[in-house]
Amino acid sequence: MRAIWHDSVLAESDDIVVVEGNHYFPADALHREYFRTSDRHSTCPWKGEASYYDVVVGTAVNPGAAWYYPAPKPAAAEIAGRVAFWQGVEVRT
Repeated sequence: MRAIWHDSVLAESDDIVVVEGNHYFPADALHREYFRTSDRHSTCPWKGEASYYDVVVGTAVNPGAAWYYPAPKPAAAEIAGRVAFWQGVEVRT
């Protein structure tokens, strides 16, 4: 699987976990040059607190387009150390 935005591959891996229709990639599958830390956070009742990355390709910025759970709740343990995408980032084979 690959996560793609603006014709750039943000992450790629065959080790994907799907939760609620979202594809979670291992953190080490990210091409880190496209990510910067965001101050954005949100809370899910069963997964915990999510943190976000902005996706940056050239001069284009997609704020908060990637998220992860630094300390997921036990029910979401399978997504520990993983990152998912939204806001126009395509996940495909």
